[in-house]
Amino acid sequence: MAFALDLDGKVALVTGGSRGIGAETVRLLRAAGARVAFSFRKARAQAEALVAECGGTGTAGDGPCVAIEQDLSTPADGRKLVESAVAAMSRLDILVANHGVWEAEDVPIAQMADAQWRHTLAVNLDAVFGLVQAAVGQMLRQSEFAAPGAGPESSPKNSAFRPSEGAGGFSLPNKAARFGVASATGLSSLRPDRLFQQAPETGATTSGTTGPGGARGHIVLISSTAGQRGEAFHADYAVTKGALISLTKSLSTELAPKGIMVNCVAPGWVATDMSKATLADPATGEKTAAAIPLGRVATPREIAGPIVFLCTPLAGFISGEILNVNGGAVLVG
Repeated sequence: MAFALDLDGKVALVTGGSRGIGAETVRLLRAAGARVAFSFRKARAQAEALVAECGGTGTAGDGPCVAIEQDLSTPADGRKLVESAVAAMSRLDILVANHGVWEAEDVPIAQMADAQWRHTLAVNLDAVFGLVQAAVGQMLRQSEFAAPGAGPESSPKNSAFRPSEGAGGFSLPNKAARFGVASATGLSSLRPDRLFQQAPETGATTSGTTGPGGARGHIVLISSTAGQRGEAFHADYAVTKGALISLTKSLSTELAPKGIMVNCVAPGWVATDMSKATLADPATGEKTAAAIPLGRVATPREIAGPIVFLCTPLAGFISGEILNVNGGAVLVG
C-alpha cells in the first residue's frame, strides 16, 4: 500500500533555502503539502526560481512558497526572520535551521584569525539561537490547546511572537505545566489516565504533550559529522556543529513536554556549492569518497529526505535524536 508524507496545512521555515540541502528541503516540504518560507542572502536568482518552481509568486506575498532576503549572523537576525515568515504565512509549525558557513581553506588553530572564529560562531550558532527562541514562542502562542489549569490561549494564531522587554531581553510564555521528562519522579506526578487523553482535533494530549499524530511544532537543526568527531583545521566549524547537537538534546528535554519535537540531522560530505571546490580537487575528492563505505558523497536530496521525515507524524515519537546521514562514515550511538 503506497502512502505519502502528509504535511498539508503546515507552515515551514527553512534557512539557507535557495541552494543545496535547503533548496531540496523546500521542494520536498512543498511536495508533502506544506507552505514554505525560506531565507536567502545573496542567491536572489536561485531563490526566485525556486519560488516559481514551488508555486509561489516571488520574494513577497502569501502564496504557498515565499523567499525572504535576510542576513543571519546575530540572534536579532534570527528573530527578525521568524517574524517575517509569520507575517507572510500567518503561522509557523516547522523550523529547519539549515544555513551555515564553512571555510574551505584549511586553517591551523595557531593561525586562525579572530574574525573567522567570530563570524563562524555568529552565523552557525548565534543566529540559530534567535531563530529557535522566536520559533518556539510562536509555536506556543498559536497552539489551539493549553495544559490543565493554564487557561485559554490569549493570542491569535496569526500574530507573530515578539521579544518581551526587560532585563533578560526575551521571555517565553510559561503557561504549560512543567513535568520532569527523563525523570521518574517527574513522570510519577502525572495521572496515568491523562497521559494519552486526546484534545479535540489537534492530537495533543491535555497534559501539554502530544498523542499520536499531534504536535505543537517541529524543529530540525542541521549539524555535521564534524560536530561528532571534530575536524582538523576547521575547529571553528566543528565547534558550532557540536554545539547544535548539545542544543538539540537540551531543547528536547525542555520542549517535548510542551509538544515541540526537536531533532537534529548530521550529514557527512554532501555535493553542494559549499563543498564543491574541495570535492572537485582530484586528491581531496578521491580521499573523501574512499573514507565513506558507500564510496561516494551524498546528494542534497538524500539529506533533505530525513529532514522532512522528522517533521511528519511518522516521527511523532522521536525527540532529541541525532540522525546520522553520512553513508556509514561515522558510526555513533
